[in-house]
Amino acid sequence: MDASDTPGALDGLFVLDLSRILAGPTATQMLGDLGATVIKVENPKTGGDDTRGWGPNYARNADGTRSDLSAYFMSSNRNKRSIAVDISTEEGQATIRALAARADVVIENYKPDGLKKYGLDHASLRAIHPDLVYCSISGYGQTGPNRDKPGYDLMAQGFGGIMSITGDPKGAPMKVGVGIADVMCGMYATIGILAALRHRDRTGEGQHIDLALVDASMAWLINEGLNFLTSGDAPERRGNAHPNIVPYDTFETADGHFLLAVGNDAQFARFCDVIGLPDCASDPRFTTNLSRIENRDALMELIRPPLRRWTKADIINALSAAKIPAGPINTIAESLTSEQASARGAVRQVAATGFDTAELSLLGNPLKFSATPVTFRRPPPRFGQDTDEVLETWVHNKHSEEQ
Repeated sequence: MDASDTPGALDGLFVLDLSRILAGPTATQMLGDLGATVIKVENPKTGGDDTRGWGPNYARNADGTRSDLSAYFMSSNRNKRSIAVDISTEEGQATIRALAARADVVIENYKPDGLKKYGLDHASLRAIHPDLVYCSISGYGQTGPNRDKPGYDLMAQGFGGIMSITGDPKGAPMKVGVGIADVMCGMYATIGILAALRHRDRTGEGQHIDLALVDASMAWLINEGLNFLTSGDAPERRGNAHPNIVPYDTFETADGHFLLAVGNDAQFARFCDVIGLPDCASDPRFTTNLSRIENRDALMELIRPPLRRWTKADIINALSAAKIPAGPINTIAESLTSEQASARGAVRQVAATGFDTAELSLLGNPLKFSATPVTFRRPPPRFGQDTDEVLETWVHNKHSEEQ
């Protein structure tokens, strides 16, 4: 599906994907983008991955009817083959074992021990394939008092702490607008899998990766997590403001809002000149970033009124000319149709058949490699569309290296 004939960095890697929803599929899509062969196993009893039915937006069939490719499903399932296998049956279990025996990586997101009764857990598969890298994703991990609780992005954002510092200071705690706990967990999974493969290539030893949505969510609290660990004080919700940099926030103008990020004292001095408050930069309350943090409210009272006299375009242009970071708050439409998005390949068209258009529009992969470029070889698959091919090629002793 991609014009490039250059093998990807993970060309030849075989990934068996027993995951669904978003965290696991995000990881396996990344591996697929990098050249791996990814076989996505879907349950014929349920019609496949739950997100196939998560509308309201779907790719349309050639006759205009709704396909089984929701926008949500397409966001994390390109570069994969889909097979329909019922793992509750002996035949289905045998199929998965045969594929796992050929695989470099197995990734799953069942509840802890959920695959044990089928003989498809890490211990069972490692017994027949010692160098297998097996990644388990769950809500709270394979150990701990909450191990058996179900994992959802919303619950992970709540339990992990990020919601407590997101939203208006006077409003309710807010989740991030996309499933960021799932997505970041998928990114950690990708890193963990690649590290485990490196270890396997050196030693011949596979291993089990135990990854939890909540663990990942706590890990990417980053500076706010360390602010608490260092001081013992619980971080506050500040809306769009930054806990460690001032002024760094959303500001109102005469025709809307813009973003300002003053990163150092020299930038602050230039900012004060631009908005007509030159004395503000020499005020002892504001001369350093630390003093501005301590006097945040007083500074906001001074700078907000003059900013309201500018238009968005004029203040962004003036600040940019003075080398002060400032920018717009784009809608998703404005972002994805911008010249920058076009230049960087933020949206990719992937050829597909059987739809009302010849191509499907997908979000691009942000990685830019000089030698092994990301490829978009396969559109997100229809449910079970590759079952016969996969069984013939990888299960019935007719293994092919075709990607």
